Amino acid sequence: MENWISEREVSNIEIIWQSGKYYKEEVELFLKDKNREYVKNCEFIDRMDLAYAAADVIITRAGAGTISELSVAKKACIFVPSPNVAEDHQTCNAKALVDKRAAMMVKDAEAPQYLMTTAMELLNDTSKIEELEENIGRMGYKQSASIIVNEVFKLTGNKG
Repeated sequence: MENWISEREVSNIEIIWQSGKYYKEEVELFLKDKNREYVKNCEFIDRMDLAYAAADVIITRAGAGTISELSVAKKACIFVPSPNVAEDHQTCNAKALVDKRAAMMVKDAEAPQYLMTTAMELLNDTSKIEELEENIGRMGYKQSASIIVNEVFKLTGNKG
């Protein structure tokens, strides 16, 4: 968390940070120490749909479920894939979107140095945000539950 943002940039942003139960206290101490009142730290966000709707840019890990949600929500995002998952699959997930110009990515090890700068550059580039939203939106399946159920019925021989 070394490279943060300048006081000038703080005046027009708000950050909602879902830190999880394990990191909540550490994040609270970090925020208090640096007087970052523009950051709201949440252990858990019950209404992620509302958080997505409020956000101009999402910074997140790159799990398949999250990517699916962001695709349907058509949100510009910066992925920071977790290095602690089997076979580095989150990097593969993120790269698949980055290659289609549907997302950006910052490696976990590089996040302290580059993440906030990358986020601020994106927030100041509305055409890039629009491009990411359009491209990620093309990847979303709004009727995915029905598609899955129909495929299960086909595989099991049921007509549904």
